[in-house]
Amino acid sequence: MPELPEVETTRRMIDAASRGRGVVGVSIARGDVCVTHDGGAATPGGLLLGGVIAETRRRGKQLAVVARDGRAVVVHLGMSGTFHAHEPGTCARSDRHTHVTWTLDSGAVLTFRDPRRFGGIWTLPDPAMLERRWEGLGPDALEIGGRALSERLGRTRRAVKAALLDQSVIAGVGNIYADEALFAAGIRPARRCGRLTGAETERLAGALRSVLSRAVEAGGSSIRDYTDPGGRSGRAQELHRVYGRSGFPCVRCATPLRRTMVGQRTTVHCPRCQA
Repeated sequence: MPELPEVETTRRMIDAASRGRGVVGVSIARGDVCVTHDGGAATPGGLLLGGVIAETRRRGKQLAVVARDGRAVVVHLGMSGTFHAHEPGTCARSDRHTHVTWTLDSGAVLTFRDPRRFGGIWTLPDPAMLERRWEGLGPDALEIGGRALSERLGRTRRAVKAALLDQSVIAGVGNIYADEALFAAGIRPARRCGRLTGAETERLAGALRSVLSRAVEAGGSSIRDYTDPGGRSGRAQELHRVYGRSGFPCVRCATPLRRTMVGQRTTVHCPRCQA
C-alpha cells in the first residue's frame, strides 16, 4: 500500500502538472470509485469540471486537489491506486482499471487507476469539509516532533509499531516505514508505548522524519504496483534495511533479522540492535 513517501511524491508531481490549470473535461468510468462526501454518486462538476486548480495538499496517506472556488477532491490510493499525469501531446492510455480521467486546459491529462479498487475519490463542495474530513487524523509523520509523538503514544498501551500504524495517532506511516523507522531508532516493534523513555521517543520522531524524507527524495518504494505520476518506479526500496529482509544479516551487527507478528502485521526487526 502506498504510504506517505509515495503519496507525497504523487502530490508533488500532480501539483506541478495541474496548479493554475483549468479542468476542461472529466470522464468517469466507474461511479462506485468516486462518490460525494455523503456517499452519493459523484458528478463531473464535483470532480472539479470548470474549475481552476489552486493547489494539491496531503495529510498522511490522503491527497487532496483543491480548486480556486473551494471545491476539492480527496484521493486515497488504497492498495494499488496510481494517479498519473500525462504531458500534453502524449497518449494517455486507458484500460478497464482507469476509473477517472481529467483533461486540463494545457492539454495534460490526469488519470486515476486502481486495479484492486481499495482506494477511492471523494468530492467535497467546500474547504471546511476537507478540514473536517482530516481532523480525525493524527499529526503528519513527516513533521512530528518528539514532544508531540510522546504525547500521542502516551495515550495507548499498545505495542509501539501498532500505534504507529494507527492513522489517528500519527498519519502517513504503514508497514514499510514503521519497520524502517523503528530499526533506525533502535526500538523493538513489540515494546509497549508506556515503556518508552523520553529519549527513545525523541529518537523515534527523528527517525521517522529522516526515513520518510529520504524515501520521498528517492521517489517512494516500488514493491508491487506503485509508480509515480510519470509512470516511473521509485528507488526507496534500495534503502530498506529491515523491511522484506527476514533472515538476512543485520546491516549493523550481522545478526539474522527476525520476522514476527505485531498487531496482526508482519514485522521484521533485529533482535540485537533493537531493545
